[in-house]
Amino acid sequence: MLAFLLPVDQIQRLFSGNDNNLGEIGGKEITGQEFNQRYEKSVSVWEGQNQTSASVEIRESLKEQTWNEIVREIVLDSQFEDYLPFIDDAEGDELSEESFTKEVSLEKPLPSLRVPDSLLDIPVHIEGQDVFIELGDRSYRIRGLFNNTAMDKMKINLLVRLGDKFHVDQFDLYIARQRATFIHQAGLEISVHEETIKQDLGKLLLKLETVLDDHLREQQIGEGESPKPYEMTLQERQDAINFLSSPDLFGQLLADYHQAGIIGEESNKLMGYMAAVSRLLDNPLAIMIQSTSAAGKSTLMESILSFIPTEHKVTFSAMTGQSLFYMGQQNIKHKILAIAEEEGISQASYALKLLQSEGQLSIASTGKDAKGQLVTETYSVEGPVMLFLTTTAIDIDEELLNRCLVLTVNESREQTEAIHSIQRQSQTLQGLLQKQDKQRLIQLHHNAQRLLKPLLVANPYAEYLGFLSTKTRTRRDHMKYLTLIRSVCLLHQYQREVKTMNHNETEINYIEVTPQDIQIANQLAHAVLGSSLDELPPQTRNLLYLIEDYAQQACTQQNIAKNAFRFTRKALRKDTGWGQTQLRIHLDRLVEMEYLLVHRGGRGQTFEYELLWDQNTSNQHQTCMGLIEPDTLFSEDDSIQSNPTYQ
Repeated sequence: MLAFLLPVDQIQRLFSGNDNNLGEIGGKEITGQEFNQRYEKSVSVWEGQNQTSASVEIRESLKEQTWNEIVREIVLDSQFEDYLPFIDDAEGDELSEESFTKEVSLEKPLPSLRVPDSLLDIPVHIEGQDVFIELGDRSYRIRGLFNNTAMDKMKINLLVRLGDKFHVDQFDLYIARQRATFIHQAGLEISVHEETIKQDLGKLLLKLETVLDDHLREQQIGEGESPKPYEMTLQERQDAINFLSSPDLFGQLLADYHQAGIIGEESNKLMGYMAAVSRLLDNPLAIMIQSTSAAGKSTLMESILSFIPTEHKVTFSAMTGQSLFYMGQQNIKHKILAIAEEEGISQASYALKLLQSEGQLSIASTGKDAKGQLVTETYSVEGPVMLFLTTTAIDIDEELLNRCLVLTVNESREQTEAIHSIQRQSQTLQGLLQKQDKQRLIQLHHNAQRLLKPLLVANPYAEYLGFLSTKTRTRRDHMKYLTLIRSVCLLHQYQREVKTMNHNETEINYIEVTPQDIQIANQLAHAVLGSSLDELPPQTRNLLYLIEDYAQQACTQQNIAKNAFRFTRKALRKDTGWGQTQLRIHLDRLVEMEYLLVHRGGRGQTFEYELLWDQNTSNQHQTCMGLIEPDTLFSEDDSIQSNPTYQ
């Protein structure tokens, strides 16, 4: 085939001479009029895109580029025709499939569709959702590739850069017309021959196909298959069983927390750990850690969750209102759903409350079927799930609060000094060595949690237990108390006899609660449930104790009666170290609940308060009243008492 290339000087004479026939390529003539029309169109497109007139240099470049486009189109068309069988219109206009296949295969077979390995070995760098590929001196950045959910389209945002020049456009890489537009415009913008850009796009298409295919395959595996369970060694398994069989299991747990660098907060750590164990029950507990900013609520949550295997927890920073309804494929059943801040679930609080109460969620949503018709689709999320939240908010949604056990962080000066001490110790050689031991402890507890089985827990003493009944909210708190007892028993399952019974032709394995389990649960219930039944929020109650101590010291120093003592916000702020906004909110609540009396205050005046609350006539240590003492459950002959005494 003859390919005629016109010299540049003849192209330059085109617009000054009268050459009607510029040349012949493969038997096809190229006229000056055809070339002129194509050239003027290229100039018009370039000027419209750049909003300026094309310079002499740009026009010369466009002339050469236009000529090369015409030559390439003719050559490619003629090469394609060589692969088609010759058909004589005079003899007929039909060709059988057999003769067509024979003609093609015998004369000149079509090129192989196999992609050369060299085209797939192009280095690819992925940062988040951006894909970067270098081809020669040209850099390509691809965005939106992973938004494509099928292999029948490849809509991308493509940027090509050469030095300081660049071109960016958004198009479907599978659509030839859109590719051609990008090739043409990119060639003009970065001053590169279109043939080069075209070859680059071909390489990009093949490479991006493999990248997208791998991404979709990983997504399908992640959604359709559960992660491979961790395989413990015999020694790891035995160490975990030894921990679960420890006679002083809770003492060992607290010692491990301390060795891991988590100081204080004994009740909170144990309650959080028990709540994590309750995820295996049919009605798990829910935890909310409440504190002021920077008091350590997130550290406490992370410390508790660090003892839980990754495959048993799902952590988010925030959730939208509908996101929880579409989590069915993630399989959150009997897992921990941890959200960093309660404010992050403000839109999803309704769904979370339903999931905690009902154990499942479902929503009907409108979608489109394969034919594009509107249909109603049902999305379901199966629970139960254990909720773990933190918050700095003083006023929490009452409905959500009733479903959670509220843990308050110890904000005392002694706790702060203890934290400072262990922080300094962590920088010593001994502290650095303890970090290595911490990983061993975490792995031990991960293995222990993996060995726990979701056994049925029966409480033979349930009908003899007591609970406070003066408030309607104790109906939910009572169930939390019973679940806490079952969680303690479940953690001790390797120290309990696993009993078996047949029910409806089904074999059921279960363990039974012991009085020791109830005793441990009572201790935790007094520390946590007792404060949740208080009419004052925990932080407000803490401030009340601080005011009581401050008033007693001041009355002793001034030798005055307590009812004669007055204090201002400024003095209290100086003594407690609390911030102005925080102090004002809690003082207003104490005034409203009649724990404090405002004697003087108003516009332009100083607020002075009197303490009306007397610690000596109040219950300083909040307890969960009505709980039965475990030692009354057994008599000397080891039988259940018929009339146990209540605390």
